Amino acid sequence: MPFTPFHLGPGAAMKAVGGRHVSFMAFGGAQVLMDIEPLVRMIAASDILHGPTHSLPGALLVGALAALSGKPVSEFVLRLLRIPHQAISWLASCTGAFLGTFSHVFLDAIMHGDMQPWWPLSGANPFLGLVSLRTLHLACVAGAALWLVADAWRRFRQGRQRR
Repeated sequence: MPFTPFHLGPGAAMKAVGGRHVSFMAFGGAQVLMDIEPLVRMIAASDILHGPTHSLPGALLVGALAALSGKPVSEFVLRLLRIPHQAISWLASCTGAFLGTFSHVFLDAIMHGDMQPWWPLSGANPFLGLVSLRTLHLACVAGAALWLVADAWRRFRQGRQRR
């Protein structure tokens, strides 16, 4: 799913479940970092768009980069945009980043034939076609909907507690 917002749906669901223990900003940053390789390969007109970064070892390396940069970059952007926020813990940054990269590999493996999630151990992709694209996209949208409901519920409860 190069450059689509669909990857953010599962991250929103994970944020809804994990709360302050998951940084949605680090999750989103991890999505961007994961798709740098396909972007470069598109520009180079490569037949294969998803290479080593779209494997479990690649997700581990990109996740580490996203985790280390996630906290300071996210807090800088939130301050720059003057968005009120709680401090992002290193745990939340790491959790968001690694959930982001590993979910990215899994989602892309379902829909892209050039994916090799188990590289370098295997060139096989057992996830390809696991569900239809429609089902995959609906599941991603459902994740975002779960977050919206959970966030609305949280805000409702906070509003009632303030009275």
